[in-house]
Amino acid sequence: MYQNNETKLLGLSLMISLALVSGCLWWFKVTTSPLSMLVSKNTSSEKATIPNYLSRGDHILFSDSTTLEKQLGVEAVTAVNYDEAVVKFTESLDLHRDDPEALIYLNNARIRDKPSHTIAAVVSISDDLNTAKDILRGVAQAQQEINQAGGIKGIPLKVLIANDDNNPKVAKKLASKLVSNPEILAVVGNFTSKVTQATADIYDSGKLVTISPISTSVKLSGISDFFFRTVPNDFLAGRALAKHMLQDLKQHNVAVLYNSQSESSQSLKSEFVTAVFLKGGRVVSEFDVSEKNFSAAKSFKEAINRGAQVLMLGADSSSLDQVLNVVKLNSKHRNSLGQQLVILAGNQVYSTKTLTVAGKDAEGMVVALPWHPVANPRSEFPKTADQLWGIDVNWRTAMAYDAVQALSAAIRRNPTRTGVQQELSAPNFFARGAAAPIRFFPSGDRYQPVNLVTIEPSNSSSLEYEFVPIP
Repeated sequence: MYQNNETKLLGLSLMISLALVSGCLWWFKVTTSPLSMLVSKNTSSEKATIPNYLSRGDHILFSDSTTLEKQLGVEAVTAVNYDEAVVKFTESLDLHRDDPEALIYLNNARIRDKPSHTIAAVVSISDDLNTAKDILRGVAQAQQEINQAGGIKGIPLKVLIANDDNNPKVAKKLASKLVSNPEILAVVGNFTSKVTQATADIYDSGKLVTISPISTSVKLSGISDFFFRTVPNDFLAGRALAKHMLQDLKQHNVAVLYNSQSESSQSLKSEFVTAVFLKGGRVVSEFDVSEKNFSAAKSFKEAINRGAQVLMLGADSSSLDQVLNVVKLNSKHRNSLGQQLVILAGNQVYSTKTLTVAGKDAEGMVVALPWHPVANPRSEFPKTADQLWGIDVNWRTAMAYDAVQALSAAIRRNPTRTGVQQELSAPNFFARGAAAPIRFFPSGDRYQPVNLVTIEPSNSSSLEYEFVPIP
């Protein structure tokens, strides 16, 4: 009897030990998986290891669009089972057609281990998820079109996705990592003007071209022989808005709202204010929405008291809520003629949030954009994008598409790092873009006319309001 009890106790002890060991193994597997490393990375981005910010398809960066099929595709890539990876990424895209990460991984898996030209696309996932996806849709679409057409002189294009968290410290480490990889011929990025400025020296020292689709600050002009951008800088946007206000609307007094903590917001504000003064207008007041004591109501009242006829919203994505509060206040205001103030804005205000949150209050707002799908009806890009993604794409997608097309044209002529730089800098360089030819000034800037759009009730969109080009 005593022996039987002892045997039972021994068996129970063994079972508990096995359970503990299994639990530890399970915990180790979970906490060291790509997805868990991504979660721990997001809690302390500066302490994260840079390899976890890079993926060719071996781990998922966009945790919000994870599917079982996508995770199985990632595991297949890690196991060098590319046939299985192609199947699983395709199945994931069947579920989420608008997932650019899955399409880039699919395109990469199709290449397998064959020779390829490699570029990196740097976005900020944790800071601005939607913009990151907008950019990668342009990159993925261009990659797919290039590879389906036979690649670059028969060699396919591979894309690495990188996440800089919109953090200069992380971005610098990431830039050094990209520079040290000799396979990478160029980079699409970085995300914001501030981060782009912080990393320029690193890319320049590594002779690695960066081509930005969204960084608009004038401070970036000529910052490096290896920096280019497909988006027009704020000089053009500021002058287009000032001209529209003074010449088309015949209004001369404007109040400006901007975010002093944003390089792009400050840049647009500065260029617009300069253009207004040069053309005979008057800036009656400037309001910094990043100040702790900023009040939309007080700022709007002060602008009215100082005789503002126009409001210019030099917002960035982080200050959009504050400026939309001003838009709502304006909708309730009427001057002696029963009119509201005219509202002008930069490209950061071009978002679904503006249409849904402000809605009717924002009707008539004028926004300066580098691209709009309706502005060039002969362009095939919007139609192809709609067929591929099943959603309307925006200027960020178009400018990222142009960035990859420009790099592809340069790589075709000279597939080395310095060769890419030399080709993009050549006076006769030319590439076909989403709507307009791609050419660069010696400063690295692209000249492309700025489109002005306005918000009107929608006739075709799923939303009540939409952005439409001004004739």
